[in-house]
Amino acid sequence: MMRAQYIIPAVVILAGLGLSSLYTVDEREKALVLQFGEVKQVRTEPGLGFKLPLLQTVVKYDDRILSLTTQPLEVTPLDDRRLVVDAFARWRIADTVKFREAVGTGGENFAKSRLDGILNNAIREVMGSVPSTAVLSDDRTALMNQIRDLAKREAASLGVDVIDVRLTRTDLPTQNLAATYARMRAEREREAADERARGGEAAQRVRAAADRTVVELTSAARRQAEIIRGEADAERNNVYAAAYGKDPSFFAFTRALQFYAESLKPDTTSLVTKPDSLYFDYARFLESLGQTEATQ
Repeated sequence: MMRAQYIIPAVVILAGLGLSSLYTVDEREKALVLQFGEVKQVRTEPGLGFKLPLLQTVVKYDDRILSLTTQPLEVTPLDDRRLVVDAFARWRIADTVKFREAVGTGGENFAKSRLDGILNNAIREVMGSVPSTAVLSDDRTALMNQIRDLAKREAASLGVDVIDVRLTRTDLPTQNLAATYARMRAEREREAADERARGGEAAQRVRAAADRTVVELTSAARRQAEIIRGEADAERNNVYAAAYGKDPSFFAFTRALQFYAESLKPDTTSLVTKPDSLYFDYARFLESLGQTEATQ
């Protein structure tokens, strides 16, 4: 009876010690087995593990990719235009032993605090080496890669691997917005004035070319008209000469009729001449013809 009284507590104690010597590692975790603060075993594979009860403890860390969002940070690029920058990083614990040595019992929260300072320093260093136009542009991939690489080198001492860094916001401080917008407006107005001046100059060149073309075409048309007119006059003179050669008196008669038609226009012609002038020879002839027809 006395032996059973001691056996049961012993079994319970042994069972408790046996259970306390077992630990499990999830597939999303890494584990360190510590003995008096010294790392005795690194467990990276999921499953069941064993440790010395009472003497050894197990510390587990997240093996997944973690995120870190920085607080708004004011930076000064090369052109001294202050900017407010937000960023977030993706990181994971790469070396569990080094991570434990760097953060101690602070764990992941302490690591995030250290990593936040590393990111801020990297952002300031990279942003301070470029003008604000490069920071405010749509394509900031090169800048983000530089920040990531710089933070990766610094975070290696923590046993941390910085996988990616992204800039979420790059804005001007509130107190600088009005002055910056006014400067941007002035620059755009100057560019617009330059464009208008270049457009006016181009339009003037087009108008000058068009005017020159008009003058050239008009001159060519007039020259061609004079040539045609001269050829027509020559043809007319040839016709007149041929008609005169066939019947000089009839030619003179038709020319006189043409002269009368042109000189005796109603309400526009005043003629001063002698009654016995040659001007009236054909007129008297026409008058006699009219009287003869009347008699007949």
